[in-house]
Amino acid sequence: MMLLTKANRKALPALYTTDGEGEKAVAVVKFFTPDGNWTWYATEFDGEDTFFGLVKATSWGSETELGYFSLKEIQKVRGSLGLPIERDRYFRPTPLEALRKGEA
Repeated sequence: MMLLTKANRKALPALYTTDGEGEKAVAVVKFFTPDGNWTWYATEFDGEDTFFGLVKATSWGSETELGYFSLKEIQKVRGSLGLPIERDRYFRPTPLEALRKGEA
């Protein structure tokens, strides 16, 4: 599966364009490890490699933070089952505040 389609690229705002929206910023694309240990929600993209968004890690308890992540890096990552990262094809754009509350 292609991690990022042309439609995804077009839908993602450029880096820094949602700056100041805080928790109202909308995650447009969701990536995840099939084992459920890691999830990345992209709100912005530089058009080449760098995303900004929300990252959730459940492998060490429950950690959630905002930050930058790389397309090249997540393409190399394998979950605990040895499976590659996938894009949630059924994910609908969702505000970060809803994702933090577990509403999506």
